Order: sequence, then C-alpha cells, then structure tokens
Amino acid sequence: MPRILVVDDDRAMGALVAEGLRADGYEVTVVEDGVEALIAVAREPFAAAAIDVMLPEMTGFEICRHLREQGSTLPVLLLTARDAVEDRVRGLDSGADDYLTKPFAFAEFSARIRALVRRDTVRPRPSLRVGDLDLDAAAVRASVAGKAIPLSTKEFAVLWLLASRAGETLSRPEILTEVWGTTQHIDPTIVDQYLRYLRKKLEPVAAGIALLTVRGSGYRLEEAAA
Repeated sequence: MPRILVVDDDRAMGALVAEGLRADGYEVTVVEDGVEALIAVAREPFAAAAIDVMLPEMTGFEICRHLREQGSTLPVLLLTARDAVEDRVRGLDSGADDYLTKPFAFAEFSARIRALVRRDTVRPRPSLRVGDLDLDAAAVRASVAGKAIPLSTKEFAVLWLLASRAGETLSRPEILTEVWGTTQHIDPTIVDQYLRYLRKKLEPVAAGIALLTVRGSGYRLEEAAA
C-alpha cells in the first residue's frame, strides 16, 4: 500500500488531509516541520509527499530543495495559499513536481496525488539516448558527456516523453495525460512552463537536441543539425 508524507504545521488541516488519503487507501505519515519531514524521508520510503509551503523555520520550497540536493526523487506536491506566478515558478525551481493552491477541493488534491504515485510506480525502459543527451529512467538522471543536468522528476518525465517520441509532435493534452496522468483540474499552460525550464537547462549544455514549439499543435523534440 503506497505511503504518503503530509507536511503541515496546521494540525487540523494535516489530520483532515490524512483522513481523506486513508479513505483513498493510502498509508499516511503526518509531520509538522521540515526537519521532521527530512528525517521521515530518510527513514522510510514514500510514494509521494504533500508539503505546505508556509512552514515555520524551513519552508516547503527549502524542504524540496534539500530533498533534491540529497538525490531524492520523491514526487512532491506543494500546497500554497498564494497563486502568484512567481510563487509557482519558485516551486518548480525548487524541484517540486506539482503545486496546488489553497483552498482546494479534496477531489482535486486526490487526483494530483494519484498522478504523482502513478508516475513514480510506472517506470519506462531504463535508458535512452537522443543527440548527445543520455537519459537514465532508473536514476531519473539526464546527462551530456557524463555531466548531470539537474532536473526535477516532473521535468525529467516531460523530457523522457518527448525524447522517447522524438520527431513526433505531442499536444498539451497528450503530455498532461502521459506525465500528470490526467487533464482534469490542471492548467494546460503548466506544460509551457515545463518546456521553458527544460530549454533553460538544456540549451547551455550542447545536448544536441532542440525542443520545438509547433504553433497550434504542441511540442516536438528533434536532434539538432550537426
């Protein structure tokens, strides 16, 4: 049975979320701060984590960043009361896989968790090479000439999808379905955000690929011309 980590200093909210997750069939661990969260992840395996951004001492952004620096690929859903673009961007930069604005309907929260768990348990074939880019699905690692490119698990999933179907144009709904597991309750422009972040990280490292926008259709990965 998958176990979910819930990090929230609001005990009532944490208990409510945990109750709903248990009703969905998950085991749940609830902690109230970042230190407890990092200790919990080190001690036991989790299928996903739901982390509140506004926590005492260590924010959800900082927890996520610490996890990625430690090599953790734990899928993370950040929960925030602020819907400003810069907050969502900061969440993605910290390595989060998804974000959800408070207040939220539990049905939407549950769908986001299911998508993260599904992505984490259904792994693609172990390795792939396109251009000069090497992708290792088991390690969730992208590299060029042996040098790792720091990607969040969701960024890696988007890149893997495009690379595994190189030369084929994929629509936003197709990418959402394959990577997020659903097109429901998700702003399709999140795909555009992830493509921007991938380009920002890939273009400086001469990966030998191009991430192309096909106007009115979607996105396509191609090997760059020599």
